Amino acid sequence: MQTMLTLDISKPPKPVTYTDNILLVGSCFTEHISGRLQGHKFRVLSNPNGILFNPVSVAQSIESYLDQKTYTQADLFQLNELWNSWDHHTRFSHVDVDAALALINDSQKEAATFIQKADQVIITLGSAFQYYLSDTGKPVANNHRAPAQWFSKKLLSIEEIVAALSAILQKLFAANPFVQVIFTVSPVRHIRDGVVDNNRSKARLIEAVHTLVEQFERTAYFPAYELVIDVLRDHRYYDIDLVHPNYPATTYVWEQFVQSYIDPAAHELMQQVQEIATARAHRSRFPQTEAHKKFKASYAIKAQALMDKYPFLDLEKEMAYFSE
Repeated sequence: MQTMLTLDISKPPKPVTYTDNILLVGSCFTEHISGRLQGHKFRVLSNPNGILFNPVSVAQSIESYLDQKTYTQADLFQLNELWNSWDHHTRFSHVDVDAALALINDSQKEAATFIQKADQVIITLGSAFQYYLSDTGKPVANNHRAPAQWFSKKLLSIEEIVAALSAILQKLFAANPFVQVIFTVSPVRHIRDGVVDNNRSKARLIEAVHTLVEQFERTAYFPAYELVIDVLRDHRYYDIDLVHPNYPATTYVWEQFVQSYIDPAAHELMQQVQEIATARAHRSRFPQTEAHKKFKASYAIKAQALMDKYPFLDLEKEMAYFSE
């Protein structure tokens, strides 16, 4: 008896490999994918602006990396004793303006360097709703809990989404002729917009992304949204808020990503790296015992052997722990 739908996932033009530099930008679902990639020791830079939900903010963030933008105090505003940026997540906010600028510009500089050598850019879109400052019309990425009357809200059209992302893809491909872009749409429900409007929003994102994939050769669509909404299709795969996919759901999506988008030659190495990571996470009640010392020594040998065989693999933190 068949208990769930099957989904035929198209292969990307170029699979993800261990030697790729991978930039991830977008919604909170981006954090799940980047965390898994980092856990397996892929070369990753995740959300240099922090979490971004809408396509306009994603496009503007990528443009700022390509333009090597430097932020000044004039780009920030003060609210609730914190200095904030309308282009950045609250993790960049600070009570001291110079500290806030340092956090932002250090991340900008790292992203500007990374994007020039990126092999893969993974963009996860969360919502087609865009907020604008009412007085200036500036699009904002994060409202920083400012009063609602500061903003106007708009559901972007498919044409507006395509235009914003098409322009940035052209600029990205001109700056980096070898990069591949992988689009996903987050399965996280934005119920603050209402169930009906959330579905309208997701539908526009999906249609816009497919339009872009049809227009640009070095792009692909990974169906994270469909895997959760149409294949798993059950509230037991959501967290207690009934909005965010839970651990089994994100694990299932990750497994599908590995099978479809990561080079099969990397799969065995990923398993070996996972074994090393699991061993490092192990905490013995009696670390002074000879048995635990032998355990750590054996994994130090395994980690060193992997680094000798795969020079691109960074297991220095694991080696430091096993060699303590």
